Amino acid sequence: MEQEMEKRNVVRIEENEEKWVHDASVDYKGRVPLRASTGVWKASLFVLTIELSERVSYFGIATNLISYLTKVMHEDLQTAAKSVNYWSGTTTLMPLVGGFIADAYTGRFYMILFSSFVYLMGLSLLTMSQFIPSLKPCNNGVCHRPRKVHEVVFFLALYCISFGTGGYKPCLESFGADQFDDDHLEERKKKMSFFNWWNFAMCFALLLGATVVVYVQDFVSWGVATLIVTILMTLTVIAFCMGKRFYRYRRTEGNPLTPILQVLIAAMRKRNLSCRSNPALLHEVPESERSQGRLLSHTNRLRFLDKAAIIEEKRIEQKYNPWRLATVTRVEETKLVLNIIPIWLTSLTVGVTVGQGQTLFVKQAAATNLKISHSFKIPPASMASVTAVGTLIAVPIYDRITVPIMRKFTGNERGISILRRISIGMALSVIVMVVAALVEGKRLRMATHEVLTVGETRHETMSVVWLIPQYLILGVGDSFSLVGLQEYFYSQVPDSMRSLGMALYLSVLGVGFFLSSFLIIIVDRVTGKTGNSWIGKDINSSRLDRFYWMLAVINALVLCVFLLVIKRYTYKTDQRRAIETDCCKSDGVEMVA
Repeated sequence: MEQEMEKRNVVRIEENEEKWVHDASVDYKGRVPLRASTGVWKASLFVLTIELSERVSYFGIATNLISYLTKVMHEDLQTAAKSVNYWSGTTTLMPLVGGFIADAYTGRFYMILFSSFVYLMGLSLLTMSQFIPSLKPCNNGVCHRPRKVHEVVFFLALYCISFGTGGYKPCLESFGADQFDDDHLEERKKKMSFFNWWNFAMCFALLLGATVVVYVQDFVSWGVATLIVTILMTLTVIAFCMGKRFYRYRRTEGNPLTPILQVLIAAMRKRNLSCRSNPALLHEVPESERSQGRLLSHTNRLRFLDKAAIIEEKRIEQKYNPWRLATVTRVEETKLVLNIIPIWLTSLTVGVTVGQGQTLFVKQAAATNLKISHSFKIPPASMASVTAVGTLIAVPIYDRITVPIMRKFTGNERGISILRRISIGMALSVIVMVVAALVEGKRLRMATHEVLTVGETRHETMSVVWLIPQYLILGVGDSFSLVGLQEYFYSQVPDSMRSLGMALYLSVLGVGFFLSSFLIIIVDRVTGKTGNSWIGKDINSSRLDRFYWMLAVINALVLCVFLLVIKRYTYKTDQRRAIETDCCKSDGVEMVA
């Protein structure tokens, strides 16, 4: 009889766990969310929609910005490339600020709403700079130098978009991932697919931005293009607000950096104590008393920090002081943050490679024969759509074919570990630069070769089709490196820092863009001393092939360092109660009953 009652109680508890979401999230009224009516794909689709429109706007501007700066603003190649890299770098570094504010104070949902206002203000200014006569570049169709007021308004609009992106990018993806419960096996698998399909949507947006938007910019006008993306953005923001009742929300926990500082200070204060051999002797809050987040299991890395969780006998009777005594979970969270540093540093070359696709690859395409047929000419910036096609092909194959097959061999829910996936992307970035160097070398040889035509001699021009391999490989590489980095910086940071984690992912790209500008400056100064700069005033007087070879070597060396780093890496180990179990495991997850 007692056994039957125990079974009934277990069944009742499991039914309750299945009905409600107990992962510290709340619904729009502040209650425990009902699993059937909140979260998962029905909620994340609203988030994907606004991400799609934001990325169409961003890529439509970013992929063709260097052309606008050189043709309308009349900047030389080096100045234009630096301007694009500075703007792209700022755009991808601002999320560090937005992510911190969202995690500490506003929450992700309200940060997204605020960012929508700032972003739309930037798009509106950009539209006005093309339509209002006094803000246009000049009165005539073509001018040698644009008005100063146009330059001011144009760059003000661009940096408003940067500030808006600062709130969007760290919060949208993490808010979308928050719609899946990590403690529910089926939802956890859906979350792993979410990151793949998120990147799929982002690349579909790149495809639209680099083809439709860029085509309108080049053959209709920039004004019409910006008006279209402004209207699209407005409609998706309204749709996002309409999905409010379907979302699961996370309460803020205050400054996420304070607990890390507390652990470091507590460990320093106890530096003379010896580390405990038994982790059970370290201080931890019982699961039943923990209000938010999950407990983390003890790991043997960075053992010095374990001293922060040692209970001092002389202070047992004293009131708990987080600056002298930390929990094992807080210690492990600090270890996570410190272990991210070498991964972040060695991933910067990914950002450098991506930066070439938005700058030098575009000018490389502009110097080729862009005619696809006698009547159709492709805009140079639209070649970025080939990158999107590469990712759009690779992501579904990886998610639907590669992952299920690899699960059977590795027993890992992800198929292959996150860091292995990133390393494959980094290896492909080496191949990208090698292919780009070979193609550019051939283009330069063709450009200096004269061919005899009827009545005249002219220089031979390479077909733009030759650039397809480097763009395609770049897209396939992004499906490994960028998606892997997104998942890494979301899953391997403390639960209270997930917006900041996504900002760290974006900072890899941002710092990578700045590094790209820095390399351009250094290479130009060093090679310019010989009288033949690798990056000259125009692409035909430059030696971009040598610059690409240099990047290939740098990428290869950094990949070797990255492989050494991940060899000793320990993944985040959650003490997780799962509603269902199967044979698969996740990276660094400890299942407990």
